[in-house]
Amino acid sequence: MGIDLLQVIEQVGREKEIDSAVLIEAVSAAILSASRKTLGAALDLRVEFDQRARCFTLYAVRKVAEEVLNPHVEISIDEAQLISPGAQLGDEIKTEMKAKEFGRIAAQTAKQVIIQRVREAERESVFQAFKARVGEMVGGVVQRVVKGNVIVNLGKAEAIIPPREQLPREDHRTGDRVRAYVLDVKKLPRGSQIVLSRTHPGLLAKLLEIEVPEIYEGIVEIKAVARDAGERAKVAVASRDSNVDPVGACVGYRGSRVQAIVRELMGEKIDVIAWKDDPASFVRSALAPAEVESVEVAHETHTLKVLVADGQLSLAIGKRGQNARLAAKLVGWKVDVKGRGEIQKQLAEQIMPELEAAVSVAESPPPVPMRLADLPGVGEKLADRLIEAGLDSYQKLAHASEEVLVQVEGVGPKTARKLIEVAKAALASRDAG
Repeated sequence: MGIDLLQVIEQVGREKEIDSAVLIEAVSAAILSASRKTLGAALDLRVEFDQRARCFTLYAVRKVAEEVLNPHVEISIDEAQLISPGAQLGDEIKTEMKAKEFGRIAAQTAKQVIIQRVREAERESVFQAFKARVGEMVGGVVQRVVKGNVIVNLGKAEAIIPPREQLPREDHRTGDRVRAYVLDVKKLPRGSQIVLSRTHPGLLAKLLEIEVPEIYEGIVEIKAVARDAGERAKVAVASRDSNVDPVGACVGYRGSRVQAIVRELMGEKIDVIAWKDDPASFVRSALAPAEVESVEVAHETHTLKVLVADGQLSLAIGKRGQNARLAAKLVGWKVDVKGRGEIQKQLAEQIMPELEAAVSVAESPPPVPMRLADLPGVGEKLADRLIEAGLDSYQKLAHASEEVLVQVEGVGPKTARKLIEVAKAALASRDAG
């Protein structure tokens, strides 16, 4: 059991990447189990490994007692002192047991113990190795597909890609090579379960790191990633070098770099956007290709209120809300996109009760039909915008507040005051007439 066995232990440890100490403990347990089968369970047997002598030694341990009731586990003080002169009551005396040839059952027990311990050590080794790789990308070969779950051989372990972590329209077949993101590692009774993902934003980030040398070298940094897996993704990048264009570096000559990733992700469209610290400026880029007219930042609700022209609204929101949803994920704020027509309609609904109440309080006589366009400084275009906002008469215009008027396109504070003055003057002139 000397040098040859230890050489085997060290070799097995190297092949299976298991610490030799774990294997030595496994062999010790096997020797102990086999010895108990051969010598009986009544003895208190222990196995120790001598590192210097490189051998295992089997001992029977007995406790020094004043009165020996069980000679298998107890020894008298006189007998103990013959073995160890300084022995005292309560001490443990170890007596080396001569190795006996194990019977078939004992040898089988030893074999099973070693196999079990080695398997447990392998499982723990795999668990620890892949637990440290959560958040990384790994490559493997599809081994089989079971009930929609793709089983991937990673070399020293098997992993699973559940249906929810697979790309739409992706068809995996046995023997296919696949790259995926290590999402989680779970410890189960029969080993570790490594869960992979093809939909996680981290996979896109890792693929960019491989395809774009500037990202790998740390010149360009990926600041945020948002994905609608298999359909569209947005990536925000920034450069640590003012001479390097982060978007151009990621896209590559004629889109060569980003197209390699598009093919890997089954045609998923990828928008690369320059990162900006100001959320209002950043969301303008994030909503591309839509053109944004204005952005209002509501810090109390962490919302960006985005205004676009009516013709740009469907483009800004995107199919099934995809563009706005990805932009919100990328920026990290709630994004509320509205068209100008919708804003004006809401504004009209808000000010109509106020205007009607003001007219009622003034008890003004029924208005004589008068065209807003005839007011000095108004004209046809401004009159149309005022009417669209609900200010369709001299009375409503005269009783409107400056805050309401400045919401109309093309009307500033100065123009608002002038419109109120000319409307009041026109009403006074009519009443005087």
